[in-house]
Amino acid sequence: MHDPYAALRVAAFRRYIAGLLTLILATQIQGVVVSWQVYAVTHDALSLGLIGLAEALPFIGFALWAGHVADRVDRRKLTIGATVVLTLCSAALLALSLAPPAARTHVALIYAIIFVSGIARSFLNPARTALSTELVPRALLANSLTWRSTTWQTAAVGGPALGGVLYALAGAPLAYALDTALMLIALVAFVRVRHTPAPRPPATVSVGRSLLEGIAFVRRQPVLLGAMSLDLFSVLFGGAVALLPIFANEILRVGPQGLGMLRAAPAAGAVLVSLWLAHRPPVSRTGPVLLGVVAAFGLTMIGFGLSRSFALSVALLVASGGVDMVSVNIRSMLLQLLVPEHLLGRVSSVNQIFIGSSNEIGAFESGVAARLLGAAPSVVLGGALTLAVVGVTAWAVPALRKMGAIPHADDRAAA
Repeated sequence: MHDPYAALRVAAFRRYIAGLLTLILATQIQGVVVSWQVYAVTHDALSLGLIGLAEALPFIGFALWAGHVADRVDRRKLTIGATVVLTLCSAALLALSLAPPAARTHVALIYAIIFVSGIARSFLNPARTALSTELVPRALLANSLTWRSTTWQTAAVGGPALGGVLYALAGAPLAYALDTALMLIALVAFVRVRHTPAPRPPATVSVGRSLLEGIAFVRRQPVLLGAMSLDLFSVLFGGAVALLPIFANEILRVGPQGLGMLRAAPAAGAVLVSLWLAHRPPVSRTGPVLLGVVAAFGLTMIGFGLSRSFALSVALLVASGGVDMVSVNIRSMLLQLLVPEHLLGRVSSVNQIFIGSSNEIGAFESGVAARLLGAAPSVVLGGALTLAVVGVTAWAVPALRKMGAIPHADDRAAA
């Protein structure tokens, strides 16, 4: 009988989930306040894109090294160390918001803080991703992945909405104070995670070769490479998050509170779908479902770009988050079940390069496109390009198009 709460019965995993919940709440609050602050000062779409670029450059630049480190050291300690740095970045943003007006409007300082947080995230993401697989038995991996995604998306609903309300009512200092407090709670939760680290293989290859092993593994797995590429280009072209301050301020005219709702809407859809997924066995027709939900994501982005109704825009973003959650769930299972444990940190770092390129570089691309075409036309064009990406991927990667249930790496090795 399928137990939807099986992974949550493991104490170490519950503490991990508590840390993840507060960590993502904090980062989401920070994201909405930073974007509104920067746009309020500059009124420039490109300045919003530069937020993504400031985070993406270190995030991508350190990713391979971070994956190597995550496969060689205690992943719990690495998670704790990266969270300490993120907490200090939140405190720095709080201090900047309390500084005299000339410093408070110094956008370059905000970019610098975001740059440092990007370095921390490059180490945090592969470490915490690989750590979660050490906390539950192999039989509970799929269930733990669903709850991990559910937790992330739940925080992504509450964080932006809360950040928007706090900014509208009390300004940036209170929002950043809560951001910092939540980071501290996450740090305590990760410290309280107790587990036995998985044994690390001896370092029989050079650091350079070790760094490249993750890339080499992904290249040998057409399904994994196809799924990562599909996510990379669909979000690179189709993502609209970076432009939401423009939609909230100039198109829908709903202010910072409305921005919080727009930022929270995709996560709300993701939470609803992830709860549904948690009560169901894993997807059996993996490839066709993945291609279908990414196509649906492109359609919702086209609709959002054309909408001038706040309610319809929120509904379309909710739908986009719901279909994207199915995609996230499938790609997470591909990563955890196709990759041997000793390579998980390095392959996770390769995946983070794809994600960072799509999200943060996508934010920069959105800013450039919006400056050239306008916010709404650039989103519509991005949705259309996402549909084209789905078609090209389905044609170019037949193994993904035909894929059924996902085999486990250990099962393939034993066969």
